[in-house]
Amino acid sequence: MMVLVVGGSGSGKSSYAEKAAVSLAQTGMKKYYLATMHVFNDEGRKKVERHRNLRNGKGFFTIEQPTRISGALEKMEDGDRAVLLECISNLTANEMFSEKKAMTGIQVTENVIRDIKMLKEQTNHLVVVSNNVFEDGITYDETTTKYIQAMGKMNQKLAALADRVVEVVAGIPVTIK
Repeated sequence: MMVLVVGGSGSGKSSYAEKAAVSLAQTGMKKYYLATMHVFNDEGRKKVERHRNLRNGKGFFTIEQPTRISGALEKMEDGDRAVLLECISNLTANEMFSEKKAMTGIQVTENVIRDIKMLKEQTNHLVVVSNNVFEDGITYDETTTKYIQAMGKMNQKLAALADRVVEVVAGIPVTIK
């Protein structure tokens, strides 16, 4: 089963996604947390620490995978597994604005969706966290606008791929699909 969890910043989507992954994991199933965030400053470090504290005691094995998310499969043990991927927004930015070369939104979307399909096929349960976009009404520069447009397409494709889609609003999960 694949579950897509979307929501705004601070909406409670991470907490909900962790609970979903834990509840989907059957006894003895390995639980993996795929972390995609590059940490650049104190704010990022605090966010990572808060997420680690949320996961503490839930049995997740953390894999740092800021790009090419299917590469995490090589780091997982064989057998049944439930995977929590946090989050598509960071992954998209990391892929789109790599130091090696900038990719178009279309290229990034195709690459990430291909990798998500691989994860879905090779895991028992996959819970994917993503951010809502286009909600703040602010006009951005061209580069940011291209990123937001890529995120919009990414969320649409992920929703089509998912068995269940949940939006978390003010800590309340609302099932969309």
